[in-house]
Amino acid sequence: MATLEDLGVSAFINILGAFVFLILFAVLRIQPVNDRVYFPKLYLAGKRQHDHSARSAVRRFVNLNVCTYITFLSWVPGALRMTENELVAHAGLDSAVYLRIYTLGLKIFLPIAALALLVLIPVNVSGGTLLGLRKEVVFSNIDKLSISNVNPGSNRFFIHLLMAYVFTFWVCFMLYKEYSNVAFMRLHFLASQKRRADQFTVIVRNIPRISSHSTSETVDEFFRRNHPDHYLGQQPVYNANRYAKLVKKKERLQNWLDYYQLKFERHPEKRPTRRTGCFGFCGREVDQIDYYRARISELERKMASERQKVLNDPKAIMPVSFVTFDSRWGAAVCAQTQQSKNPTQWLTDWAPEPRDVYWQNLAIPFFSLSIRRFLISVAVFALVFFYMIPITFVQSLANLEGLEKVAPFLKPVIEVNVVKSFLQGFLPGLALKIFLYILPTVLMIMSKVEGYVSLSSLERRTASKYYYFMLVNVFLGSIIAGTAFEQLYYFLHQPPTQIPRTIGVGIPMKATFFMTYIMVDGWAGIANEILRVKPLVIYHLKNMFIVKTERDRERAMDPGSIGLGENLPSLQLYFLLGLVYAVVTPLLLPFIIIFFAFAFLVYRHQIINVYNQEYESAAAFWPQVHSRIIASLLISHVTLFGLMSTKKAAYSTPLLIFLPLLTIWFHKYCKSRFEPAFRKYPLEEAMEKDNMEHASEPNLNLKSFLANAYLHPIFHLFEEPAKEEESQETVEVRIDKAQQQQQQQHHHQEETHVRSSSQYHHEESHFRSTHETHYHHESHVSRSTQYHEGIHVRSDTDSPSPPHFIYHYDIQP
Repeated sequence: MATLEDLGVSAFINILGAFVFLILFAVLRIQPVNDRVYFPKLYLAGKRQHDHSARSAVRRFVNLNVCTYITFLSWVPGALRMTENELVAHAGLDSAVYLRIYTLGLKIFLPIAALALLVLIPVNVSGGTLLGLRKEVVFSNIDKLSISNVNPGSNRFFIHLLMAYVFTFWVCFMLYKEYSNVAFMRLHFLASQKRRADQFTVIVRNIPRISSHSTSETVDEFFRRNHPDHYLGQQPVYNANRYAKLVKKKERLQNWLDYYQLKFERHPEKRPTRRTGCFGFCGREVDQIDYYRARISELERKMASERQKVLNDPKAIMPVSFVTFDSRWGAAVCAQTQQSKNPTQWLTDWAPEPRDVYWQNLAIPFFSLSIRRFLISVAVFALVFFYMIPITFVQSLANLEGLEKVAPFLKPVIEVNVVKSFLQGFLPGLALKIFLYILPTVLMIMSKVEGYVSLSSLERRTASKYYYFMLVNVFLGSIIAGTAFEQLYYFLHQPPTQIPRTIGVGIPMKATFFMTYIMVDGWAGIANEILRVKPLVIYHLKNMFIVKTERDRERAMDPGSIGLGENLPSLQLYFLLGLVYAVVTPLLLPFIIIFFAFAFLVYRHQIINVYNQEYESAAAFWPQVHSRIIASLLISHVTLFGLMSTKKAAYSTPLLIFLPLLTIWFHKYCKSRFEPAFRKYPLEEAMEKDNMEHASEPNLNLKSFLANAYLHPIFHLFEEPAKEEESQETVEVRIDKAQQQQQQQHHHQEETHVRSSSQYHHEESHFRSTHETHYHHESHVSRSTQYHEGIHVRSDTDSPSPPHFIYHYDIQP
């Protein structure tokens, strides 16, 4: 059992480590060579540029201004200077609400810690029951400050009971206020947002197959019949995963070609050559520029073939479609209602924003999703069970006194003061952190296999799995395994009736382990987060060996997102520890408060300067955060109830039954009051937004705005080159009203292959101003006739263009 001396060693090591990390960060962040590591968000946003005006080469890599080294904490006021509204505009609502979780932790635990330290610790210290159990239970001086030190049957437990009620009411009050604030922020954010494609788009899944119709024709017919007033068009979903792999391969080859061309431009006297064998040490010697041009040309032929296969093969069109409407109101009605008598078909939901779409999973057949999720549930259960083995071993290191009684031969090594303090005060938390390091990647892969179609959903599902893992292994596993090792000797040598009492006393003793874990993960770990050791090393290695072009450098410095799938469960674990031990061992609360305050400063700095937002879900993760904190409250109630039941508190223990009941009622009320704002879009709000937009922009061309919003990104990559090629090989034909009528008469006599041009938007506005139109979207791509507003005639040998968002006009004569 860790003592005050062991905790002191751990605190010294972690505080020293955090201080060293902050000093290193202060030095490294002001070096020009590291600027892209510590301020990548500003570079990617174009708000910061590398200074190439330095007179000497040394100044381009090293900062020689001594004054900047003195103020090593200058990043703190910089992180706090930006207001919350400015932060939302700079980094998005997701980032701003994520930071509110840390401030919520401070609002909850600061009053609770003050009250617990002033009231409960004097009550616990004056109990003295552990002194009478010195021969039965292994304990330390820290445990004298916990509820374990109160005499069984004492009336002092009424004070703990009262504090449990006070703490629960305070937590519920703060949760209610925060839920209300976040819901208001979300609605205000959605109402004040500029026009976005996902506001008008619904994703439709499990589209039924009709033998005489293509998927696109089926979708078009269904929505023209059931949503005739607001249906605008559709974008089919293609299974282009193989084509995407070829695109990535071409990007890599193009990168090498760019590198060797730049190298030849700098040294034109010698063309770059290299052997084609393993690592360039064997094989025939070739001209690298010609070699990569030939490989790219060959790959482009494969891509053209695969592209035709994707666009012309009906099987490549998946039973999924992005359907758009001419108003937010129309999209809201479709997304939030059942479309078919068969509830398993025509499933609609709000489409994620285009950058939030996880395109690979759109190709997964809908019928296999249930099977996939069942298998992943089994795999997650097995993973949680498997990890109990190393977690149990780690806990054995944290309980050396209890282990000595089972394995006396380890006593000579364990009794060495330095080894003992290091093992008990530092190593357990560090080892546990290493075990948890690889978990988020494994869990994210599992979530992808489940088939979720948005990055935000993948992160939320990963966070759920990670939370359950940490709850079972880190929290429950640490308590059960740790207590079993400590009390194993007395379990074997005492009457069975005494075992519940021993467990009840032993549970709060695990607070010492969690104190060390908080110091390792929450103090030194957060300091390591701002130092960014891993990204720093990786960036410079890439810059030395991989980066060949400016595009490579941008990829090398890309920091990614904040990682909600990993960070949210860690935060929820701290809420769990604080709520469970607030009444049991109040001494743990200051450790948690330091974590929340320090982490808030660090992550605010990182969000402003480092992390690049991959998507915007408008704080869709908040209901999950709220539910996890409620779950932590319920666990704290059950833990306290079980503990007090072993303390012969017959009069005070039954009164705890009302706490979980009140908490569940509060959760249901919040769920019905606030959660709809995170799941549905109010029709009133949608109509108001549409009316305002129509009044301010009466000539808005919504079709052109939504044209290619949900086109697969790999088709966007070659859209511009395709347009340039079209402008050279095709002839533009402008069609007036008389020509439209003539074309309708000869429609069954002639077959013309057409595709859209760069004049698309110009032609569309021409039609809008001269004709009354009724439109729908036909996304079936084939070699038969296709009509666009801007028409270009091409030969039969041309490859088909990407599946653009296509509208058909039925023009009345």
